[in-house]
Amino acid sequence: MEQNPPYKIQRLFIFLFLACVVTSYAQDTQKEINEQVWRPFIKNFNENNTAGFMAVHSKDAVRSPRDQKAIWNWDEYNRQQGLSDADDAKENRKRILELRFTERFANGNLAFNVGIYKTTYVLRDGKTQHYFGRFHVVLRKENGIWKILVDTDSTEGLSIGEKDFLAATPLEE
Repeated sequence: MEQNPPYKIQRLFIFLFLACVVTSYAQDTQKEINEQVWRPFIKNFNENNTAGFMAVHSKDAVRSPRDQKAIWNWDEYNRQQGLSDADDAKENRKRILELRFTERFANGNLAFNVGIYKTTYVLRDGKTQHYFGRFHVVLRKENGIWKILVDTDSTEGLSIGEKDFLAATPLEE
């Protein structure tokens, strides 16, 4: 039995409407995560601000710098970040973190982001060093605010580079 054309048009309209709503929700969620997590994460990392940097993390955070074959809870992550921040400040090294994304999705109060980072160190003598790696982050909304729950990264045997970074999607402005 063939459906009449108005019914087909109605179904198409409903499908398009739902697609727009879902896409809009996903974009709004990513913007919210950018404002609540990624912008302060980058700013505080670049400023060696351990307290500000750790504020975007859940108190249940798990950090795994995979190249070091390590896994830390929030307290150890905070301690390690503080040591790194103090060392960079003492050595007068400026660092510039940039993030780009290859995969981002959310479902209610959980989100998953994968991407490529580029950290540029400007040394005391003005020379620069660039480091690249892939990160995987699980985020959780806690009391209406997005927080990093799991943060892991790796250079993947130094195989990640500028080409990978440029191929990924930049953080929206």
